[in-house]
Amino acid sequence: LSKFGEKFTRKAAITELMDDLGSAMAKGDMLMLGGGNPAHIPEMQLHFRRRMEQILAEPRGFESMIGNYDGTRGNEAFIEALAVMLRETFGWDIGPANIALTNGSQNAFFCLFNLFAGEMPDGSKNKIMFPLTPEYIGYADAGLSDDFFISRRPTIELMDGGLFKYHVDFNALNVGDDIGALCVSRPTNPTGNVLTDEEIRHLDAIAQDKGIPLIIDNAYGTPFPDIIYTEARPHWNENTVVCMSLSKLGLPNLRTGIVIAREEIVSAIAEFNGVLHLAPGGLGARLAMEMVRSGEIMQISRDIVQPYYQRKALQTLEWFREELGDLPCRIHKPEGALFLWLWFQDLPCTSRELYERLKTRKTLIVPGSYFFPGLENEYWQHKHECIRVSYAQNDETVHQGVKVIADEVRKLYRHQ
Repeated sequence: LSKFGEKFTRKAAITELMDDLGSAMAKGDMLMLGGGNPAHIPEMQLHFRRRMEQILAEPRGFESMIGNYDGTRGNEAFIEALAVMLRETFGWDIGPANIALTNGSQNAFFCLFNLFAGEMPDGSKNKIMFPLTPEYIGYADAGLSDDFFISRRPTIELMDGGLFKYHVDFNALNVGDDIGALCVSRPTNPTGNVLTDEEIRHLDAIAQDKGIPLIIDNAYGTPFPDIIYTEARPHWNENTVVCMSLSKLGLPNLRTGIVIAREEIVSAIAEFNGVLHLAPGGLGARLAMEMVRSGEIMQISRDIVQPYYQRKALQTLEWFREELGDLPCRIHKPEGALFLWLWFQDLPCTSRELYERLKTRKTLIVPGSYFFPGLENEYWQHKHECIRVSYAQNDETVHQGVKVIADEVRKLYRHQ
């Protein structure tokens, strides 16, 4: 195999996670508190079912939906509607040329990371910097070369009620000339952390000063799907790349990512699309088009999607507090996304070993050590003391899983 082939046939954390997820779903006997699959929200599924029925009833609606390629930037009508909505709602100075669709956010980040980092024309090598870790597991293997990412540890604010919160440590954030872009997710997968508006403004100022883009992964963020339980304003300017998705609205299998950026970046994404896929798939855009055109997508996100997940977050937090009792565990303040992030201080084994133990008890979580891209070569005990737990499954499944996790962890501390 080529170097490319060797790199992408190594077992990556994200592929192991997805393989475990697929295997567990196929068997149907696992408590699925692991993967990032969004909940099957009845109101959202009904909405998309009705929209599909409307398309099927249109003259040649079905035939055009499945039978025609879109352009390399994706469905033009959807892109136009989205540009109008964002311009009119937030005053963003954008048009259709500032938007491209991709086959999911994972695809978008592979393209963006390798656009801005790796070997440069002058022979130097640039990196992608994550100003705050932990960060999304899917970033870790997206670079075409090794030593592709660099990260900074957060500061940790201890809070009442057994909670804590990560913040960007700006005192340690030295952005060198070898950094090609800054990247953050908001809310952050895995922790549910939402960077404050001030943190975003500060990062934007640093990026502009260095002449590099600030990439914001907005897959769970505002204005849709708006899975945020705290104050957060949408942010975009010509130096910012905002990546969005239709997955967490309830369309994960349709793989619809959205990149909003200045025109030359969007043109580059379109070129990637043409070479790699001919064109992005258009089914997600067709199903969501009328929601975007009317602005209903923001109202649905605010009134249906956000409250649904916030209730589940608070309920799962309460269950963990009941089951863990006085065990030395802190939970990241739930501010968004689909997950709780648990920190077991002085855990008697690694999070990876806990993951394997829970798998034998048919409970799937994700070990926290996977979520520190750019810190692979830096020892930090905290990396091995955390786990990510999804609360997107039905309440009974989540509650059972919480009990199993608490019971297993209690055994570990008891026998250390």
